[in-house]
Amino acid sequence: SMASPALLMRVVASAYSVAEKAATIVRNVMSAGDLGIVEKAGPNDLQTKADRLVQMSICASLARNFPKMTIIGEEELPTDDVTEDLIEDGHCEEILKKPCPAQYTGIKEEELVIWVDPLDGTKEYTEGLLDHVTILIGIAYGGKAIAGVINQPYYNYEAGANAVLGRTIWGVLGMGAFGFQLTEAPAGKHIVVTTRSHSSALVNECIAALNPDHVIRVGGAGNKIIQLIEGKASAYVFASPGCKKWDTCAPEAILHAVGGKITDICGNSFQYNKEVKHMNSAGVLATLRNYDYYASRIPNTVKESLMP
Repeated sequence: SMASPALLMRVVASAYSVAEKAATIVRNVMSAGDLGIVEKAGPNDLQTKADRLVQMSICASLARNFPKMTIIGEEELPTDDVTEDLIEDGHCEEILKKPCPAQYTGIKEEELVIWVDPLDGTKEYTEGLLDHVTILIGIAYGGKAIAGVINQPYYNYEAGANAVLGRTIWGVLGMGAFGFQLTEAPAGKHIVVTTRSHSSALVNECIAALNPDHVIRVGGAGNKIIQLIEGKASAYVFASPGCKKWDTCAPEAILHAVGGKITDICGNSFQYNKEVKHMNSAGVLATLRNYDYYASRIPNTVKESLMP
């Protein structure tokens, strides 16, 4: 008889199905027309009904299946009883069939920390820039991002009425990443993807120093990592505080699983243990390839302004 799948593969398989359920909730809230927008810290820091329902769905579903894990979500929400219709008990069979990388076979449930961004790119969601939106479930062990799920609820939304909407990308360190076509950015081109709604003098100074051929401004950290792994951009550069651990955990795991690299602007790696502060206060620098090229061109003035 086959040994039952390792805990990590069970968690990833569950997170996959939980993310697909979350995508359905996001689409249903949008099509119902009442987004229930609340300002948190200001007009660029919004929360919608979708953020709230999706976080409740993801956290309650994963907590029911894996009660000893630590689950940290972006939104401050009451922990009232979640209605049954928000619970997803399923799992992706295809993921369960894959062997767990040897270094993770002994993991215990209480050693995992799950970082959840229920709706990355909320501002873009409220403005109808639906391809910017992602749902992020990151899985950390020993303070490192080791697996992740990124769902794009509106992938393909401009492809016409009969197109299948949405896709789920997932990855595990030591195994690879799946659900997309890994593509490198054009050789010799320096295409930088950066923030759309959180720009600043420092953000722009840093980008100018890289002398890019092209700058893409889009919402969402998940979306920016997808730009890297699909070859649309060669570097993701954000020289500002504002990014949080739930923004980077799932994208980091997927990027690292395909040989990319992400750090803060100063070159420090991110820590994901449950005690860590939530803010990535020194920004983000990420690439699929050629990390050193970009890291070496970040001005010291920028690094000093953002020293963690």
